[in-house]
Amino acid sequence: MKKLKLYLDTSVISHLDQEDAPDKMAETRLLWDRIKAGVYDVVISDIDIRELNDCDDKKRKTLYDYLEQITYTTVETGSKAIEIAGRFVDLGILKQKSLSDCRHIANAIVSGCDAIVSWNFKHIVNPKTQQGVKAVTALEGYNDLLIYTPTFLIGEDDDDTL
Repeated sequence: MKKLKLYLDTSVISHLDQEDAPDKMAETRLLWDRIKAGVYDVVISDIDIRELNDCDDKKRKTLYDYLEQITYTTVETGSKAIEIAGRFVDLGILKQKSLSDCRHIANAIVSGCDAIVSWNFKHIVNPKTQQGVKAVTALEGYNDLLIYTPTFLIGEDDDDTL
């Protein structure tokens, strides 16, 4: 069976050390254990790196220590991802102020991920964005991108496929 290729947005990585959200932190760490075990192929982007670098020193070090535990591919935001991100804004799926979220989604699409994993319910994990992603991927000729929270992924059996 083919492993799912997951794009992790910064909210997932950040919740590895999020004491004020203990349930989400625990679920994110369970997902991290599955990633460390090689259940998924993982992609992050230059946007994740930039956002992680904005964290305070202690949290940034902790999150980079977590990243050292897994194998992942880092993608750069190229012109096609920027163009697709603009489509999300032009079509009213998300607003200009959410452009970095649009770019996370676009990077996941362009890099051929099966799903984007996020805790960002306001801009990413919601029906409007899911419908918009479906429309944009169809318009642009890309495969559909699933949108999951870590909760969804830790609830599946190892023998099941999505």
